Amino acid sequence: MTKRSSRRGFLAALAGPEAPARPPLRRLGNTGLRVSALGFGCMTTSDGAVIERAADMGINYFDTARSYQNGNNERMVGAALKGKRQQVILSSKSLGKTRQEALADLETSLRELQTDYLDIWYLHNRNTAAEVTDDLLEAQRAAKQAGKIRFAGVSAHFHMEDMLAHLTARGQTDVVLASYNFTMKSALAGAIREARRAGTGVVAMKVLAGGFSRIRRGDRLYGMDPDALTRTLKQEGALAAAIKWALKNDAVDTAIVCMTDFDQLDENLRAASEPFTGRDEQLLRAQLARLRPIYCRMCGECGGVCEKGVPVADVLRFLAYAEGYGQFAMARQRYLELDEPARRVRCEDCAACSVECPNGVRVRERVMRAQVLFS
Repeated sequence: MTKRSSRRGFLAALAGPEAPARPPLRRLGNTGLRVSALGFGCMTTSDGAVIERAADMGINYFDTARSYQNGNNERMVGAALKGKRQQVILSSKSLGKTRQEALADLETSLRELQTDYLDIWYLHNRNTAAEVTDDLLEAQRAAKQAGKIRFAGVSAHFHMEDMLAHLTARGQTDVVLASYNFTMKSALAGAIREARRAGTGVVAMKVLAGGFSRIRRGDRLYGMDPDALTRTLKQEGALAAAIKWALKNDAVDTAIVCMTDFDQLDENLRAASEPFTGRDEQLLRAQLARLRPIYCRMCGECGGVCEKGVPVADVLRFLAYAEGYGQFAMARQRYLELDEPARRVRCEDCAACSVECPNGVRVRERVMRAQVLFS
């Protein structure tokens, strides 16, 4: 046995037989960037060591936003990746409604992330064409010219098919961050392929369908029976199946997944390197049946707002943050940012709900739960 092979064996033994493979790389649209198929969604992460290890294990795409954890998320991500900046692709987002607001957010993001530039800067949560204004696109162009961003992006939680088509046709957006998971209708996969064929980079989010795919620390919420909750939510292998489902669409350049500890990181890395199987299909079919009455598919077909002005789709998304990801504080903060008239509405005062979900979500029951939790 040679010294080289002995050393390789020793290192393999240190890593352990179950050490996950590094995720494959995919080309991000026409940007020229090569991104890991598994990206790191930093929204729920509070431990910078997990982010550092992810970079060491081959994940090179890291996603944060000004709004996550009141800006503290950017600070944590910046500290974790400070010594690895040239190895990673870093994105952040702004909810700013005007050029001035967005550019102010960008300056704060750069300072908090301890970097001179962002690889991708998203206009965040833009769900209609009207929300992507000329003013905001000009902010992105100005930021590019100043060398503060490399590529311009837009994130969309709802109406993804329409937004992908609109942004691709307009030709001023390099990357689209779109909700995409196994609960959504098949037409969205086609819209993603069309956008990708036109050169738009496609990043998938909400891959785990609201985080309901696994038990996590912090999911034992609000007096619920922990054993009953575990029986309801735990489905061995469902998390990995959801990741594999998203990545089997080769037009998805990377799928960002929130990870809070080393076990989740290792499990997700394995999923990113494995094929989607018949067993995965069975697991997701069972998950879909369970999620049907509680999880908003973000399709936009209901119109999203009830006759009394409650933004139902947004409220259901906030509820998913709390119940699925265990992020109650963030979910309540988002809820309290709604207009006061919408927050004052109580669904229990209505005899029937004016919003009917085509996918079977029990809208009135779910919004009432959010009103109790967050008000």
